[in-house]
This record gives sequence, structure tokens and C-alpha cells, in this order.
Amino acid sequence: MSVTEPAPVAPPPSAHEGILRRQTLRESAARTYARSLPIVPVRARGLTIEGADGRRYLDCLSGAGTLALGHNHPVVLEAIRKVIDSGAPLHVLDLATPVKDAFTTELFSTLPREFADNARIQFCGPAGTDAVEAAFKLVRAATGRTGLLTFTGAYHGMTAGALEASGGATDVRVTRLPFPQDYRCPFGTGGEHGAALAARWTEHLLDDRKGGVPAPAGMIVEPVQGEGGVNPAPDSWLRRMRRITADRSIPLIADEVQTGVGRTGAFWAVEHSGIVPDVMVLSKAIGGSLPLAVIVYRAELDLWQPGAHAGTFRGNQLAMAAGAATLAYVRENQLADRAAVLGARMLARLRELRVHHPGIGDVRGRGLMIGMELVDPERAPLPAEAGDDHPAPPPDPALALAVQQECLRRGLIVELGGRHDAVVRLLPPLTLTDEQASAVVDRLADALVAATRSPHRRTTAGPTT
Repeated sequence: MSVTEPAPVAPPPSAHEGILRRQTLRESAARTYARSLPIVPVRARGLTIEGADGRRYLDCLSGAGTLALGHNHPVVLEAIRKVIDSGAPLHVLDLATPVKDAFTTELFSTLPREFADNARIQFCGPAGTDAVEAAFKLVRAATGRTGLLTFTGAYHGMTAGALEASGGATDVRVTRLPFPQDYRCPFGTGGEHGAALAARWTEHLLDDRKGGVPAPAGMIVEPVQGEGGVNPAPDSWLRRMRRITADRSIPLIADEVQTGVGRTGAFWAVEHSGIVPDVMVLSKAIGGSLPLAVIVYRAELDLWQPGAHAGTFRGNQLAMAAGAATLAYVRENQLADRAAVLGARMLARLRELRVHHPGIGDVRGRGLMIGMELVDPERAPLPAEAGDDHPAPPPDPALALAVQQECLRRGLIVELGGRHDAVVRLLPPLTLTDEQASAVVDRLADALVAATRSPHRRTTAGPTT
């Protein structure tokens, strides 16, 4: 099916309804994507997913950024088949294998040279959240300190320590610092001045002996906040965070779980600012669609004891093979550069829509990591923002949910994020074509019109089962 073909308006009754019904009965109340995306994928290739009901969708969720090359890319499938056909062991704990050696060699070749030349790697459990936990253990062991510095709006995972460092945590033992934003600046100014104020507050707090900040073992930051609403860190601010931490011997941890492998228009998002972190947390796309997570860090931090961070599933051979193939393909085909060009084009088109749709408050992103914040222009700004230089209308999560549902009806899968789930997020694969990019924006534009005109969206929008 061409991306320009209209998607069926309503799926016919089929077996997929029974599968969804059984999922509702059997799976926990904590399930997430299944609530807003009631589909049953059976086949997939590139950008396209086909459901059990025969409908086809353009997938701009991409496994929450995991699928750098889209679904079932030929180089990934070939890498997996090669390992299976070779008779190599599929489970080896953390033993050395030719597959692992090839993966680490390819990974290190993509890292900033100044970093890679003096780095060590720790293979973690298969999820990014476990790599975050490993990073915290590492810097605490290396510094002898326990405190952590993190940022408002952050998301680092769902295990205890990673969740505590995330923006939505309520019972925390970390120091929360302001993350600069243009649209909803915590200081009411936005731009370079807002970022400078955020950096100044960080510096002041760390140097205030009465500031109540435990001696920090490290600072963790996302170069672009994903779940937090697609907020890119200003390059100058990130460079200042690097100076602040370096001057105080605080290891800087870059969480590149979602931003890595070309997603933002550079192979690693820290390259936009030119900083060299002390630790990089990597997962999602590095496994080529299969579970894999690692931390890479300066050799001087490698002071923990054997077994300090272990796990049964640290040696996923299929993921390492798929990951090495993905990393090489992105590198050889310059897909990071492609993401920068195509992402800028999509951002420009979405900003053109903003002129005609007052419900679009802001369009932002970097590369193929794009967010569109939806607002209610008829309501007064939030009280905390009423005194800003340019107060923004309040976020409109009901409209965002309606847009997501209208997108699904048009065969487009998008995700929601941000402080109030009012940011429509696009994470298409880096293999996106010009035609597909246009189709994505066209369907999103149509969905926005339909959702805005719906007289029932404020009463009908809500979590579905």
C-alpha cells in the first residue's frame, strides 16, 4: 500500500477483537500503549504495520525510538539469521564472544573519539532503566558520594533509582534542577536568558553551603527530554553544565537511551553541543530492535568491584548482532545527516500548520524527534505562567488525545508526552522517505482538523481499555 492511499475508515469485525478483549482481561492495569493504540500487529516492514484486522498504519512511535531502521530491516534480519545459522550460543552471561567483540568495536567507532579512546563498557540488563541504575552505582562507587543531580521533566526509567531521578517522582532523595524551556520557561523569560538563569541557579545551589544539597556523585541529563515533552537542551546550557560539573569533579551522565544512533540529527545528541560526558547510558536503538543496554564511561571511573552490577541477560547475542548491523548501517549511510534534513523539513511544515491552528501552542524538536504541544487558546494561562513575558495558553490533553485517536483512524500511530500528556510526539524511523514524511504530516494535519471540530472531544476523551 502506498503511503498516499487512504486508510480504511473503520476495520471490519475480526479475530483481533477477541485478542484485545483477552488482553484486557489478562494483562495488568499498568499497561500503557495498548490503551491508546487498540491494534493487534501481525506484520511489519519499515514504517508500516499491518494489524490482524487488515488495516495498515504508518508507525511514528517506532518502539518508543527503538527502531532506528524501522520494522524488520533486511540488514537486521540478515544479522540475526547469521548468528542463528552459525550455531553460536545465544546465552553466554558476560563471556567474550566474536559477536560481542564486533558489537563493541562498531559501537566505539561511532562514539566521540575523545571519549572512546579512554572508555570502558558495562553490559547491563536488557532495559535502559537498568543501565541508568548501573550508571548511578558507578559514579557513587567512584566518588564515594551518594547524592544525585537531575532535572525537572526528566525521564530515566521505571526501576526504583531511575524513577526517583525522573520528573514525576514524589518521594525523592535527589536534587531537582531547572531544565530550560523556551515555551514554558521556569523563569518566565525563555530563550538564552532563561537558559542562563537555569544554569546560574544550578551553580548557586551547588556552591551554597546552606543549600541543602547532598554531595553529588553525579549529574544525569537528557540532551533532549523525550517523555518530558520533546524539549531540546540548549547547546550553550549543556556546555555550561559540563563546565559546572567538571569544575566540581562531578561526573556528568548523558542519558542517550532515546536520543542516540542518529535520532536527533547527530549520531549521539551530545555531539550537537560538543561536550564529552563522563558516562553515556545507551539502549533502545543500539540493539537493532532487540533488548540491549550498556553504559560507556571514562576509564578513571572504573573502580567498582567484580559483580558490582550483574544480571543474567547481559549477553544477548542476537541483539548485539542486530545492533552492530544497525550502527554500521546508520553510520555508512549517513542517516543522522538525513534525520537532520528531513526533521527540519517536517518541523517547518508543522510550524506552518500552527499559523492556521490556534490549538498548536508550540512545535519543537531535533532531527526526527519531534513534538507538537497542543493548548486551549480560549483559557487563561496557568497561574504560574500568568506573569511571564509571553504567557502560553494552558495545555490541552483532551485535544491531544483526540488528535491521537483521529490519527489512528487515518492509519497513523503517534505517541503523547509532556507534563500534561498534551504533546503529540513523532519518532519515525531514520529510513523515512520524503513521500512518507509528507504523508505523516498530511495525516496529522487532517487529524488535527477533525479533532478540533469534534463537539464531543472534551467529554469523550480519556483512557480506553
